[in-house]
Amino acid sequence: MFAKENNSCRILLLASMLLAQPVVAADEGCRQGSDEPRRIRPGKAVPTRPSCNTEGVPPASWGTTMPELVAVPDRWQIVTALGYPENKLDPYNGNNVLKGDRPAFGDDWFFSLAAISDSTFEARSVPTPVAAATPPSRGEIDLPGEPDQNAFTQNLVFETVLYQGDTVFKPPDWEFRFTPVFNLTSVAVEEAGVLKVDTTASRRRTEGFVGIQALFVDKHLRNVSERYDFDSIRIGIQPINADFRGFLFIDSPFGVRLFGTRDNNRWQYNLGWFRRIEKDTNSGLNDITENSLGDALRDDDVFLFNLYRQDFPVLGFTSQFTLVHNRNSEVGDEFVDDNGFLTRPAAIGIQKNREYDVTYVGLNGEGHIGRWNLSASAYYAFGNESPGTFVDHDSDISAAFGALEVSYDFDWLRVKATGVFGSGDSDPFDDRSTGFDAIFENPLIAGADSSFWIRQAIPLIGGGRVTISGQNGMLNSLRPNKGQGQSNFTNPGVVMFGLGADADLTPKLRASVNLNQLFFVDTAVLEATRNQDEIRRRIGVDASLAFIYRPLTSQNIIFRLTGSLLVPQQGYKDLFGSDEIPYSIFANLVLAY
Repeated sequence: MFAKENNSCRILLLASMLLAQPVVAADEGCRQGSDEPRRIRPGKAVPTRPSCNTEGVPPASWGTTMPELVAVPDRWQIVTALGYPENKLDPYNGNNVLKGDRPAFGDDWFFSLAAISDSTFEARSVPTPVAAATPPSRGEIDLPGEPDQNAFTQNLVFETVLYQGDTVFKPPDWEFRFTPVFNLTSVAVEEAGVLKVDTTASRRRTEGFVGIQALFVDKHLRNVSERYDFDSIRIGIQPINADFRGFLFIDSPFGVRLFGTRDNNRWQYNLGWFRRIEKDTNSGLNDITENSLGDALRDDDVFLFNLYRQDFPVLGFTSQFTLVHNRNSEVGDEFVDDNGFLTRPAAIGIQKNREYDVTYVGLNGEGHIGRWNLSASAYYAFGNESPGTFVDHDSDISAAFGALEVSYDFDWLRVKATGVFGSGDSDPFDDRSTGFDAIFENPLIAGADSSFWIRQAIPLIGGGRVTISGQNGMLNSLRPNKGQGQSNFTNPGVVMFGLGADADLTPKLRASVNLNQLFFVDTAVLEATRNQDEIRRRIGVDASLAFIYRPLTSQNIIFRLTGSLLVPQQGYKDLFGSDEIPYSIFANLVLAY
């Protein structure tokens, strides 16, 4: 359970990298024989559009006079006239129909293909529970067992896009996007009952899965200004991020999203409804097949509105207002994951099916103020859950979150300071739930997945099959897992202070180092869960070092080597009874086309 490889957020980040690659299309489109007027510059006269020469441009004949000038409104005709051959294996040079350099068919229907191979091998040592049914010797039930694990993950991501329209100044008129991800995961541990609930099962698990991370249609509804401010609608499985750094909700759910811009792109908005999709237990990818409850869509709805303002309050800084409502109605049958572990409800507290309505109000900012780089986020969550995690009656939710990263650039060196706070619950048995939890987080802060605490799922051994912090998460939310579990607002909270630096040693090689001090806000929930007194707040010091090498000085080949560890302090030792240092070493190779 605790050794699974959750790839959902990582694939979403890879898809974001694909989406960041510009989809190249016609400058203004070429329609033979068209007299449709063509805008050159907003506010200027629009001349009659010349007809296109679909056979290309004849070579110029130089003499004593200037050659005849020929209007060429389409970029691919210039490329053809200059004699560039088509090379489908080259994503940059030449006349590549797979990269939208020219129409795939018709006058303005283009196709774009992007592909990523993402390979990761990891050796780690993390607290691992001894299987209750098969303790190696007396007295070892509910105590940490052998901690060594290793994992290999291979993802193949294919981004296929078919779109119509002139996309230099405005979105495409139509866009159809399909992103399948092929996953292979192999994990080996030393303790029984970790990978499967059946303690007689093998201690190595190798499984494959195909997830659908995007399958949507996008329609450009209208332009609302002469500078191509627009409204568009998108329907289907689609990536969405509620804020800049993935603190609250970053996922690929099914949904309907209305989005657009105003005032020359200074204002941007998103308005949408999303229903979360069940995740595959071991890969963390979207599972659109029927599960044990018979439905791929969860009774978990997210209503989202956010509004961005560029250059506010100063030039170079973007501010965002976020309003998100999460309605979870999963009070039906119990959900058991593919490895046989109970996931909903969580094996903690009264262990009853729960439902909740929670609203998040947030302010976020990203950019620079002069030479200082600044990222800030603040959320307040309020609502109601029924029943609470530890009480068999309704509980009011009131929780807060804040994060701040400040950095400064010295030529090739960036130094940064980080602070994170997620409120905790001081009394798990009252009628108030004050521990902050996200919907589906993947925080890009404090080293992100280079950090040991963020990257690893740390089990609460002896307190039920839940983790203190989830994989690719920093909130101590006590969920069974991040992808399939419910939000838990009765948790010990988190405080983190950190220092770090990014150094561009060469144009191809970057080194990143991060040191983070971690605390629980309040340990009352942990003490109730473990039936253990006096668990102290200080968790430990998280240290990581990462090297990123890009041999082509582009995103096409990326090699990353990372080492991280956690130096235990009093709270960690109280929970696990050991001062043994957990660690992770992983190598990651990304190949992109």
